[in-house]
Amino acid sequence: MYADDTLTPKEASRLCALGTLADGPMRYGELASSIRHFISHVLGPTLDLTGTSVELLKYEGLVKPIHGIGMENDPILAITEAGQKALRMLLTANLRATATDLNKLITALKFRFLHLLDPTEQSLQVEALTEFTEMEQTRLIDLRQHHCDDAGYIHDWLNHEIGQLELRMAWLKNFRPQPA
Repeated sequence: MYADDTLTPKEASRLCALGTLADGPMRYGELASSIRHFISHVLGPTLDLTGTSVELLKYEGLVKPIHGIGMENDPILAITEAGQKALRMLLTANLRATATDLNKLITALKFRFLHLLDPTEQSLQVEALTEFTEMEQTRLIDLRQHHCDDAGYIHDWLNHEIGQLELRMAWLKNFRPQPA
């Protein structure tokens, strides 16, 4: 993790792997494909985030084969108790203060696996996402005010971005996780 308790790109990939297995065991090859598919469809193709080694997760004791040994016969993998603890820590990590593609991925992962947290933790995560969106909106409103006399199309772009954040805020305020 970064010093501000936010996820690194490798940890975002790890969150994807552990969250996927928390929903149920799956074959090694299926897991690797699932991680690549989700990340590449949220961010586009990227080698930086699709390189998490399932072997490393096995070595660290976060996942274990339940059928087959090692890589032979494409073993079925399951998340371990240590993996569940790591998943919870990753799932409840903060978002970075700036809007980035990595934050977009982490937000998507939080919503994908939010159901794995207890209701109180789910509410806290939605609250944190709401606060993050409010900070982004404030930052862009300040930028718009600072450039109020500028020529060009910056105002149009900022108004569009602020509008998107307003829609996200409204959606988050109305969002209610459904019991599992």
